[in-house]
Amino acid sequence: MSAQWPRAWGAPAASALIRCRPEDFLVSEELGFELSGEGEHVFLYLQKRNLNSMELLQRLAALSGVPERDIGVSGLKDRNAVTRQWFSIGLAGREEPDWRALESGGDVQVLQQGRHSRKLRRGVHRGNRFRLVLRGLAGDRADLEQRLQRVQAQGAPNYFGEQRFGRGGATLEQARRWATGGGRRLTRAKRGLFLSALRSFLFNTQLAARVAAGNWNTVCDGDVCILQGTRSLFSCGQVDAQLRARAASGDIHPGLPLWGRGESPASPERAGQQREAVAEHRALSECLEREGLQLAWRPARLLADDFCWQFCDDGALQLDFALGAGSYATALLAEIVHYDQGSVAAIQQDTRQGM
Repeated sequence: MSAQWPRAWGAPAASALIRCRPEDFLVSEELGFELSGEGEHVFLYLQKRNLNSMELLQRLAALSGVPERDIGVSGLKDRNAVTRQWFSIGLAGREEPDWRALESGGDVQVLQQGRHSRKLRRGVHRGNRFRLVLRGLAGDRADLEQRLQRVQAQGAPNYFGEQRFGRGGATLEQARRWATGGGRRLTRAKRGLFLSALRSFLFNTQLAARVAAGNWNTVCDGDVCILQGTRSLFSCGQVDAQLRARAASGDIHPGLPLWGRGESPASPERAGQQREAVAEHRALSECLEREGLQLAWRPARLLADDFCWQFCDDGALQLDFALGAGSYATALLAEIVHYDQGSVAAIQQDTRQGM
């Protein structure tokens, strides 16, 4: 079920099932830079099915004899999907194994390999390309088509997806208890997971306030602006016709803080509004500052590249689009339909009236 953050155009009037089979959720990671062709790091572009990224990373460690800490990954991909992503393995004098051994189980394919001088780091890939198939469509077809057109033209609020908060929000709930209960010592991995969930929740809370105010996709006086497709930002100050035009064209987006220490480049009034939006969660923001996270910024709006759709002969809806690194396909989907996780059995037994 999609998270209940406010939607840009209200609640959708159509529903659908996603991930009825792994092939219904196809994700291809786009690296965004060329491999040098030499160096101690082997880069592998792997396709996996019904397997999460960390499980595949563990297989790479076992095959190569390389510690998991020396294996790089730019983004984590879902289990219930067919995904293509890059890994780097720092061999540092070790003999290179036969990577085709990864394919023995039938759930992994080696698509490409090369050499590079540096380890792959989190978040450095350019983005992800998606092909999603929505099944069991029901509800208002006219509203659905209108929403598809709006997302194509205007984008969607750049919420963190529910994946960030764990199954049923369990990770977020555990992180809340940790943050408000004295912050007991955790493993490095668990601490990172909790801090990420808390930070994402505070960002979504601020974005929800902008969505409710109707200005999530417009630049306001004192905003921090972020250039489309980059991490470059600047303080907008007084918004003029040129800045409004740039925002309308998608060249710049209003930015919202990823909570942490540091002085905000937003105007005092705007920074005050952002603090007010998360005031009831003060213990969480104080935890992030206490743990040493530095203030960062994220666009309030996501724009999908090459966004297109088609209604298939079997009644399904296929969506094709690309998103920048860090944006969630489920955040876009939530503006289009109410969605639930599906299964082939659910489709066969679904007796709801279709479109």
